[in-house]
Amino acid sequence: MRNYTTQMDAARKGILTPEMKKVARKESMDEKVLMERIAKGTIALPANIHHSNLEPEAVGEGLRTKINVNLGISKDAYDIEAELEKAKTAIELKAEAIMDLSNYGKTEEFRKRLVDMSPAMIGTVPVYDALGFYEKELKDIKAEDFLKVVEKHALEGVDFVTIHVGMNKQTAKRFDDNKRLTNIVSRGGSLMYAWMKLHDAENPFYEYYDELLDICEAHDVTLSLGDACRPGCIADSTDASQIEELITLGELTKRAWEKNVQVIIEGPGHMKLDEVKMNMILEKKLCHGAPFYVLGPIVTDVAPGYDHITGAIGGAIAAASGADFLCYVTPAEHLRLPTIDDMKEGIMASKIAAHAGDLCKKIPNAHTWDYEMSEARKNLDWNRMFELSLDPEKAKEYRASSIPEDENSCSMCGKMCSMRNINKVLNGEEVGIL
Repeated sequence: MRNYTTQMDAARKGILTPEMKKVARKESMDEKVLMERIAKGTIALPANIHHSNLEPEAVGEGLRTKINVNLGISKDAYDIEAELEKAKTAIELKAEAIMDLSNYGKTEEFRKRLVDMSPAMIGTVPVYDALGFYEKELKDIKAEDFLKVVEKHALEGVDFVTIHVGMNKQTAKRFDDNKRLTNIVSRGGSLMYAWMKLHDAENPFYEYYDELLDICEAHDVTLSLGDACRPGCIADSTDASQIEELITLGELTKRAWEKNVQVIIEGPGHMKLDEVKMNMILEKKLCHGAPFYVLGPIVTDVAPGYDHITGAIGGAIAAASGADFLCYVTPAEHLRLPTIDDMKEGIMASKIAAHAGDLCKKIPNAHTWDYEMSEARKNLDWNRMFELSLDPEKAKEYRASSIPEDENSCSMCGKMCSMRNINKVLNGEEVGIL
């Protein structure tokens, strides 16, 4: 029988939960330090009490940078089995989180099967589901309807929910008064803005924020405060609307922590390289050190088909500068629903960005991984190199596609391989290039 409501409540009571023990062991972090940071809110450990097969992970201060994979059914690509196959692949590739962004029809079957099969933490955006669940147009949905959908997702085992509660009347006015090139590109943010305009009313999640927190506390759902005003192009980055909303999210973070509800802050978006670090600092300052979850950032607008690369460039700088959680970007970004191959490319690009950031943040064991790979390269130990690779199968495939004359080298350098020749010289052996 639990004598605490949420992981944050347990940490504040000095209770080391089974989930905390697992995370501390995986992260090589002292259990007391982990507990202190969860209590403070600088680490979030999403773990819904109904997600029975969860393999817990945490995001935040001093931990490895985690990655999230987006998937889900849509009207133009309504194939539950295909999306579940993607989920299986994401789990095999060790993505720490999967977000179900399903936005059409009765999504309950897909969501339940996803939670049941997934040891990764599961996130959703309940507002997407409201229209299909109620079979109503946006103008016909009532304020209380949105909260009921959140509660439904919580009961089904979702570990974190994205709620665009920062898009309140004040943020909407700031947006109205400050023209943007691409307006509001957040799907959830645009729906909340439209609902507010249609009803001439406050954002229901903001107006009934305490009730939202009660739902999250009852099921230990982490609140991922969505960035309705994230920039959708580099021309809109770090503008008045984005900063107005971020200030609001900081205030809402403190209110959530007062109720022992864990918080993650969502962030940009598109922005130039020289703004990425500044945005990480801003979030940590304005949101009191809460974990930061970023989409990319995408550092140029001109690379459709290659946005997994633009996102990885921004993601690496973001992670090195304090971002805790990267939402992957695939080559299909801005173009179509990703395939499994797109998803793999996006996952690998994000994993590279996350690890590159961890090296800069001096995360325990991050440097050890690179050191061991370099040692294997020096020793021309190909099997060990494959073992240590982010994607062993791809590395093996490339190696096998072009076998060199000298098995210790590769077909790029052959017997002129610097590793081979220096090893021979240092061992007093004949080099024998010709």
